[in-house]
Amino acid sequence: MASPSATSSTDSLRGSAISKDQSDTTDERQLVGRKIWRIFPYVKRYWRRALGGIAANGGARAFDLIPFIAIGMAADYYRDGTFTDGRIKSFVTSDSIPSIGEISSEEIGFGFLILVCFTFLAIFQGISNQLWQSTAYKAQHDIRMDATKSLMAMEASYFETRQTGNLMAVLSADVAQLEDIISDSSTSIIRIAITFTTAFGIMFWMSPTLALILFMPLVLVVPMVVWFSTRVQRRYRKQRESTGGIVAILENVLSGITVVQAYNATGFEQSRIGSQSGDYRDQAIHAASLRNRFIPGIYVVAGLSFGLLVSAGGWVMQSGQITVGQFVTFLLISTRMTMPMFILGMLLNQLQKGEAASKRVFAIVDLEPSIFDRDGAKWLDEPIRSISFESVSFAYPSSESNVLSGIDINVSSGEFLGVMGHTGAGKSTILKLIERFYEPQSGKVLINDMDINEFSIESIRARIGFVSQDPFLFYGTIKDNVSYAREASDEEIYRALDMAGASEFVADLPDGLNSMVGDRGVMLSGGQRARISLSRALLNDPDLLILDEASAALDAETEKRIQQSLFDGSNGGKKRLTIAVAHRLATIRNADEIIAMVDGAIVERGKHEELVANDNVYASQWSIQTGELDS
Repeated sequence: MASPSATSSTDSLRGSAISKDQSDTTDERQLVGRKIWRIFPYVKRYWRRALGGIAANGGARAFDLIPFIAIGMAADYYRDGTFTDGRIKSFVTSDSIPSIGEISSEEIGFGFLILVCFTFLAIFQGISNQLWQSTAYKAQHDIRMDATKSLMAMEASYFETRQTGNLMAVLSADVAQLEDIISDSSTSIIRIAITFTTAFGIMFWMSPTLALILFMPLVLVVPMVVWFSTRVQRRYRKQRESTGGIVAILENVLSGITVVQAYNATGFEQSRIGSQSGDYRDQAIHAASLRNRFIPGIYVVAGLSFGLLVSAGGWVMQSGQITVGQFVTFLLISTRMTMPMFILGMLLNQLQKGEAASKRVFAIVDLEPSIFDRDGAKWLDEPIRSISFESVSFAYPSSESNVLSGIDINVSSGEFLGVMGHTGAGKSTILKLIERFYEPQSGKVLINDMDINEFSIESIRARIGFVSQDPFLFYGTIKDNVSYAREASDEEIYRALDMAGASEFVADLPDGLNSMVGDRGVMLSGGQRARISLSRALLNDPDLLILDEASAALDAETEKRIQQSLFDGSNGGKKRLTIAVAHRLATIRNADEIIAMVDGAIVERGKHEELVANDNVYASQWSIQTGELDS
């Protein structure tokens, strides 16, 4: 078990990692940012596809530029009067149009060359898009799974201070944004780079003078890019945060819609959603304002480049450095040079959105749990025969005071331990320590007289049936929920339902085991949800059964039947090691031992009759619940 100092060290390291991430998110002066580059190791896993996409994109760009050269050659061909049979003269001096048969093979060749180029452009571009999009979807899947894996490995305390909807927004919208970066932005960058270098090479070969005239104004784009990128990043980051806030509130509202309506709180919730949506709106407007100042600037620079090029073109042609056809080619290719500048604006816009999304996504990917298997942890391959607490003390991360103080417990196979106490006494915390949702600051939790940390977390939980005080059901059928994450026959499921007192009401449903329970089990009553949750815990016949207020929603008759099934071996059940927390003392009346807790400490322990005779905490609560206090 980790010592307090070791735990503090771990918390310190995790705190450092969190601080580092926060500093990243507040950095507003980076051109693109550091986090977005972390998507490329995921792309590298599919390097053959990516490389094929780059090669195909290169082929597409080549076939995109060749037609311009052909058009220039055709222009020179027609200008030089190289038509056969004097057709230029006859065409100009007569009203007749030359017949198709008079068209030369050279003229047909120009048209055929352009047709072939456009055909191969379509083929190579299609191949490039397919390879890059499939790479993007695969990388998106891997990123989402890594983030999900990190999130699901986190200890329970992590989720206590975070909204579910916000985390959902990261795993859905933010990860989808990264897919756009790979499939769209990456291909745009490749397209710009290949087009720019190839076009510049061709133009510089044709006329270095015109190439320099075209490129001189483009230098003005650099400060514009820096200005835009370093200012818009913060806006997009806040947009992503606002999106998460909206999803979080909506998730809470829709989950608790009955409470919202019961308290006439629809207006209040609408105002909360409106506040978050307003933040998103304002940040989006600010980002759009920056973008709408940046893009027109690109157009102005492009116009300046084209204007200088056209004005200087006549002078260059008169000097004999370039022919009319070459100048036509130069002008056409220059459109492919300036087009990337327009794309650049949209590309930078998308990259900044991607940077904001990647910070949130990789903050989750980088999560490191503080509760994990120790080095050399072994699989618990024997039944749980005993659970012991030795001077265990514990405080939640968000609290300075202990929830448990010096707890000593020992319960063995076939025994039933009951735990009672007022709200906040630490009852449920005992159960969470056994499940290793948390770890104590001092003392030891033992399984079969061995430190619980000697065993892997998965192997411990595989031998425990856990029923929480809030019986959670997943959207799906009763069968799906009872056999959750396991394979089981209908016979095994019905046996578990029977032990939990649920087989009768399930049999009465029109679809039986295949009846839908709704989101969180809303189509069932509270008592029915509790019994389905208990059936799920009993399906694998666990060595240890942990019940956290599991019978709170049950009527007295049903609870009695379940107790007979669970605790005295009737109804085909076995007497297993059981620990139950209960406010309703009738639930634990027949326990082999009952411990009474006050403010995190055990104040008395014994059987029901002994505790009633002691006339202390337990007896007081028993009197209140049975009505004897008034008499």
